[in-house]
Amino acid sequence: MAAQKGRDLLLKVDSTGAGVFVTVAGMRNRSLSLNARPVDITNADSVNGWREILEGAGVKTASVSGTGVFRDDAADETVRGYFFNGAIRNWQLIVPSFGIIQGAFQITALEYAGEYDGEVVYTLALESAGSLSFTVI
Repeated sequence: MAAQKGRDLLLKVDSTGAGVFVTVAGMRNRSLSLNARPVDITNADSVNGWREILEGAGVKTASVSGTGVFRDDAADETVRGYFFNGAIRNWQLIVPSFGIIQGAFQITALEYAGEYDGEVVYTLALESAGSLSFTVI
């Protein structure tokens, strides 16, 4: 994969449940972390005491985080509402020249901060809440 522009890494949410995804506006930084917790099946018969892992077992998770500035009251209200209601919504993370990761996520952290000589910024953290799909683009 050749170098890509960071601004092309997009976070989108299906805010109505109709399958129409809109970009979370004002985001300056975004990151995705995919994880798979292994199931250790090491036992007394493991060759030379080396750890053995059970293939295809374990828990897979995805975490998304980002920071930015809210561009309008509606975007702020939507995200804030999801957090306070503990809502699980379908989200997409579009990774340029890689693909689209899509599925249910819950907002697990919402932070606001500001410098005396700057704008108010927010930090958003999402955790996967079910199976995710991957579509090559």
